[in-house]
Amino acid sequence: MPCKDILKQIGMRIKSIREIAGLSAEAFSKSISLDVETFVKYEEGSLDIPITVLSAIASKYNIELTALLTGQEPHLKALSVVKKGEGITVNRMKEYKYQDLAYEFVGKNAEVFLVKIEPSFQPQKHSYSHRGQEFNYVLEGTVKFVFDGKEYILEVGDCVYFDSGHDHSVFIIGGTPAKLLAVILELK
Repeated sequence: MPCKDILKQIGMRIKSIREIAGLSAEAFSKSISLDVETFVKYEEGSLDIPITVLSAIASKYNIELTALLTGQEPHLKALSVVKKGEGITVNRMKEYKYQDLAYEFVGKNAEVFLVKIEPSFQPQKHSYSHRGQEFNYVLEGTVKFVFDGKEYILEVGDCVYFDSGHDHSVFIIGGTPAKLLAVILELK
């Protein structure tokens, strides 16, 4: 399915959540610490939605991130095994793909993703921040990780664990794709 169609579907699910909550776009966006203009673009499906924003919505409104991303509820409560290449892939942008590695598990305390970033990736926003903590482990390639304006070069085997409430971003270094294991811990 094309990336724009996926964004529109996710946007429709967000709009449904907002309407069920009985909130205006202004009130909903404020509840997740986001400006209303950006939120409306996310809801319309006209702007890529960072996984951190989706995670914040899921946490705040007690919805499984998997359901928000795919429209399908997870159902496993004790164990989830995901074989290589079988995680749900979310292609929100063709250059930046998430594979949810724990999509079938209900009530997760962390979101676990395999993130593939192409060299052509140009973020729409230079930094993000969201409640919680995050861990990124570089499996392939080289990335520049920026945290509160300070740059760190991370190569294969390097990792970073950080308070995701601070401004942070990831950029590709060199002409080869990068692959990261990303774990997002949303503090409740």
